[in-house]
Amino acid sequence: MSYWLMKSEPDVYPWTRLVKEKRAPWDGVRNYQANNNMKAMRIGDEAFFYHSNEGREVVGIMKIAKLWRPDPSDESGKFGMVEVVPVEALPRPVTLAEIKANPLLRDMALVRQGRLSVSPVAKAEWRAILKMSRMVSLSPPK
Repeated sequence: MSYWLMKSEPDVYPWTRLVKEKRAPWDGVRNYQANNNMKAMRIGDEAFFYHSNEGREVVGIMKIAKLWRPDPSDESGKFGMVEVVPVEALPRPVTLAEIKANPLLRDMALVRQGRLSVSPVAKAEWRAILKMSRMVSLSPPK
């Protein structure tokens, strides 16, 4: 099994909507590297759902339910999509600031290639983020 991180702007498609819909196409990706990452996905692979721009945090886990296929919204025919299903919300969201502060995650694609919308996650990185999600936040309450 492989692990991934997939970004969505919460005002466009939030985690709560995926949970409500129970299954969704991950479409609209228009970056060649992100598209190639989706082509490499296999059914059953797991991915972190990351709220980008607003929030900037990992909020949930999803599984790849359908393999890459052409994205009908892409008129060029070059880009595709996969289908995802929600697995579970993280006990506590893990922020980008926390990820950047963790030395174990300094080489993570999210840190090195911040604009990439679909990126691989190493098994050790996956475990580190899951562990971080179970910790009490060190940030002061808002």
